Amino acid sequence: MGVLLLGSLSTLPSVAPAQVVAAGDYLARMDADGDGRVALVEYQDWLSYAFDAMDRNRDGRLVPDELPGGRGAAISRVEHRARLATAFNRQDANRDGYLSAKELAAPPR
Repeated sequence: MGVLLLGSLSTLPSVAPAQVVAAGDYLARMDADGDGRVALVEYQDWLSYAFDAMDRNRDGRLVPDELPGGRGAAISRVEHRARLATAFNRQDANRDGYLSAKELAAPPR
């Protein structure tokens, strides 16, 4: 569901914070504290915008009628963020707890 949810979320351009086209752009947009790298919470916050937009009743849970196509398994914001943490950890190739522009540009691991 995590990959499906992320893929489904990409079809919502009206809720995207800003269009980016390169890894450096992603890093600049995700890097809330401006330290030149992306921490887990910055990654989760950036990639949760669509979840938050779809959560119409603001209960922290997406149910099928809030999901694209009106189907799919329900998922909580906590579960969504946990899945993002798993993806983040796979991308963190040097295991330093941050993502660089190079790590953001790398194919998913």
